[in-house]
This record gives sequence, C-alpha cells and structure tokens, in this order.
Amino acid sequence: MSGTACGRAGASPDLPWMLRLSFTITNTIIDACLRRDGTVNRRLFSFVDVKSPPSVKPANGVTTSDTTVDPSRNLWFRLFLPTESANAGENVPVVVYFHGGGFVFLTADSKPFDDFCRRLSRDLPAAVVSVNYRLAPEHRCPSQYDDGFDVLKFIDENPPPNSDLSRCFIAGDSAGGNIAHHVAARAGEFKFRKLKIRGLIPIQPYFGGEERTASEIQVVGAPIVSVERADWCWKAFLPEGSDRDHPAANLFGPKSGDMSGLKVPKCLVFIGGVDPLKDWQKKYCEGMKKNGKNLKMIEYPKAIHSFYMVPELPESRLFINEFRNFIYFG
Repeated sequence: MSGTACGRAGASPDLPWMLRLSFTITNTIIDACLRRDGTVNRRLFSFVDVKSPPSVKPANGVTTSDTTVDPSRNLWFRLFLPTESANAGENVPVVVYFHGGGFVFLTADSKPFDDFCRRLSRDLPAAVVSVNYRLAPEHRCPSQYDDGFDVLKFIDENPPPNSDLSRCFIAGDSAGGNIAHHVAARAGEFKFRKLKIRGLIPIQPYFGGEERTASEIQVVGAPIVSVERADWCWKAFLPEGSDRDHPAANLFGPKSGDMSGLKVPKCLVFIGGVDPLKDWQKKYCEGMKKNGKNLKMIEYPKAIHSFYMVPELPESRLFINEFRNFIYFG
C-alpha cells in the first residue's frame, strides 16, 4: 500500500486491532509527554516504558548481560548472546545496535528493544551490543554520536564473549539508524586494534530537512511517526539555534560539506511504504550512491514505521532474512 493511499484515501495497513489500539495509546502518551517548553515529561512516559532486566539464564535461546562503559554519563550496553552458538563454542558476528525513539525516548532495556534484539541475536545469529546512549533534550547532538563511538572503542579493547570482532556491523532503527550512520562515518576515520566494521544497516533511518517532502505531506495518520512529533524531536536533538538542514539531520542538504570522502562500509537500508519519513530515507540512499557508496535499498510497500518490531507482520520476517543474508553472505 502506497503512502499516498494511506494519506489521501484514508486507507491504512492491515494491522491487528490490538496492535492498532497499542499504537493509538502510545501516540497519545508520547504527545502528552512532549511539552511546549521543549522538555519531556519523563515521569509520565515511565508508566508505559516497561523495562526488561538482563537474563543470565537463557530466555528464548538468548542470554543477556549489561556492561557499563562510563558511569558518569550512564553509558552502558546490553549484550545478547545466542545460547546455541555459545554452547557449540562458535564465534558469531557482532551487531552494534542503536535503538529508535526520536533521540528522546526509550533505552536499551526498554521491553520492545529487549525483545527485538533478543530475536535478532537468536535468528541471525549474532552477538548484539545494544547501546544505551544519552537522550535529548537533556543531552543534545553530538552526545549520542559520541556515546556510540565510545562503545565501539570499548568493545575493541574488551571483546564480548563468543564474538568475532572481525565481522562487526553497525545497525539501528529510526533515530538509531541516524546514529548508526554517523557513528560508522566516525569509525571510518579511526584505526581499531581488532574491530573491523563490515557493514552499516540503517532501518527506516530518521533523517530530515526544512523542505517538506511528498511523503511527509501525504502519509497522514500513520502509526508512531507524525510530522509534528518529528519536528519536535529535531528541535530537542539538534544544537541550539540549528534548523533541520543541520548536517546531522539533512546529510546531503545545503549546509553539508563534501561527502565524497565519506568512509563507510557497504550499506543495507530498509524503508517502509507507509512511513512519513520514507522520502528522506530515499534521499539518503540517493546521496550515498551519488557519492560512490555501496548501498542496497529494500522497500516494503505496506510496511509502517517500526514494522520490524512486530514478528507477526510478514515484512518483519522478510526483514530478518535480508538482515541475515547481508551479514553472512554480503
């Protein structure tokens, strides 16, 4: 289903009613948490942000543990290890993962991302390093990029068990996809001891700009993302006084420099057809390709934003297969 159909004709993806209800409740609470003065009502959001503790005992074929990188900024990561591979003594690829949430919401131990990263770890299989980075507006750009890059340096010096650092991939969804790109770009300029980054996987990455794209105008009423929420989050995240053409948001926009020297690995980008951000994601893919980057784009026409978090959706299963093929077969 095209974005135009969703917005103009009033149609919507074929979602289970319980999922629709969940999205409606989540959207309502998020909007209530975004204050007009640019702050977030975190106490209110905590009522719906259920946390999952680490599980030393296997749960759904995966063990998890938390590792502190820098307590002064609450920088830590949750490590997901597939038990079948660990029991067989196999070293698996590493996926350094950045969660979504508009740079503003959620953490590495939020239940949706604990469930999702557990599924990734088991089904790929891979050692998933889910980064708990600082949130805006309390910590603005580039704090999140700093945190992500510092986690890369940490695991380079302190390899996770049963992991193959020579097969490391950087991934993230939505705002996490934005972070994944910028962290990978920094990593391309740094010489690690053991870590070798083989690929970049932005999943419906959160990019933007001052221009209003067709999908922002036409895809109205889609779950999770709206233009109004996205604008609020950009204002909370970007440096004070910046607009959405800041290079952190608009990578190939009027305020960005020469990107031809950008050093990033091969790239796999996922896009959903029922996502207001899809045109910015396509601009990202076009810009990367014009600058000579090895990039593959996969678009699921009926996919909503965050479709990958819902295992029951057919696109979610296709997504896992593409992810696996990319990290194992390239």
